[in-house]
Amino acid sequence: MKSFSFEKKYIYRWTCETLLAVLVTVMFFWVWYRFAEKNNQTGHLLGYGNLLMSAGIYFALYVIVGKPLKAFRIGVDRKANLLASQVLTLFSVDALETLISCAITGQFRFFPDFLWRYVLLFLAQGLVACLLVIPMVDVYRHVFPALRILEIHKDASGHKRDFMNDRPDKYIVTDSISIDEGLDAIFAKTESGSFDAVLINDVPSELKNDVLKECFNRDIRVYFTPKISDIIGKNSEEINLFDTPLYLCRNNGIGLTQMVIKRICDVLFSLVALVITSPLLIGTAIAIKAEDGGPVFFRQERTTIGGRTFMIIKFRSMIVDAEKDGRPHPAGEGDPRITKVGRVIRPTRIDELPQLINILKGEMSIVGPRPERVEHMQKYTGEIPEFAYRLKVKGGLTGPAQVFGKYNTDALNKLKMDLAYITNYSILLDLQILFETVKILAQKESTEGFSEERQEEMHGE
Repeated sequence: MKSFSFEKKYIYRWTCETLLAVLVTVMFFWVWYRFAEKNNQTGHLLGYGNLLMSAGIYFALYVIVGKPLKAFRIGVDRKANLLASQVLTLFSVDALETLISCAITGQFRFFPDFLWRYVLLFLAQGLVACLLVIPMVDVYRHVFPALRILEIHKDASGHKRDFMNDRPDKYIVTDSISIDEGLDAIFAKTESGSFDAVLINDVPSELKNDVLKECFNRDIRVYFTPKISDIIGKNSEEINLFDTPLYLCRNNGIGLTQMVIKRICDVLFSLVALVITSPLLIGTAIAIKAEDGGPVFFRQERTTIGGRTFMIIKFRSMIVDAEKDGRPHPAGEGDPRITKVGRVIRPTRIDELPQLINILKGEMSIVGPRPERVEHMQKYTGEIPEFAYRLKVKGGLTGPAQVFGKYNTDALNKLKMDLAYITNYSILLDLQILFETVKILAQKESTEGFSEERQEEMHGE
């Protein structure tokens, strides 16, 4: 019965996806038809084949682009994320359709005509999609209540499960049990019918495997926090040469061709971004100088590929000599060292824009693991030797830990997210992270400062 309940969720999401796709396609078709009526000089634009092809291309593009941008994860992602995903999907599809429409007509002189039509179309579609997504999520949450989770842990602290309770609309950890109590006690709890799934949380690999196999045998849904080896092995290739399954982990990092393409994209993107944001850069520099007369830029030594160091450039968002004792002092919530200008440019990530210069110089990439301070790198690798694996690629302006984590995410979880990026690298993954970066700018938790406890820990006190 539980599997049937999950199937109903998938059916509901598919229905929502189809409804959204049909509506935005109908809106596009109306705009295209009006254009075809006005410019049907050869007679072929209003042919059934042409009309159906145009609508079909738009429908397919919306679904294909929307999937990786997570535009249809109704009930999975937060409302703000879904709205941002819909807007980014529609923007991308309408931008592509401007060129496709010119190609279909064979007349690129129509580009200005298509441009203003599709800009208005994008605004209308974005409004309709956003107005629909919100009630779709509300209905989902009403019909499908949060999953009741049994946490299986190694220690008795229980504090590590809090990350799941951050989404009370999806998960509620209602009880927990130690792996030391044995499989019989664990599965006796699951048979009570009080739980929809189990969470294997930071359990040693051998014991985790025992639980996974028994959950498979009993058809119990499982969530688990991965070990570093799980992430490295996830991208393995299956080889069917023998009478036993064999998996190959190449562990090559980013290939030479990918590195060349990535570098070309870095240079082009940073040049265009510097030109587009130049008024914002100049305005920010003037505001920083006007507030306290101190330097506009803040430079700090960071680590990148191969353990090399470089001086990262940022707009100064704190008072002058914020770390005058020479020791690292990560920003906390409501940190008094943050200036008035800093309280604007930090949450919006404007303070990071000067790093486009680091990218042009080849010291950084647009996307990659966030380069750490030298002191933090030494500290983290002392505690977690595998933290050095992040140095297989250049540090990035944005990265997976910034998109899927928070400013104050701990070192181990940052490492896991960055390793998932390195072992699954592709240009498409870079594009996805760029789109995700735009989405998180509206999320306060993504720039949440460190607690006092975490600050003291990072100070080494």
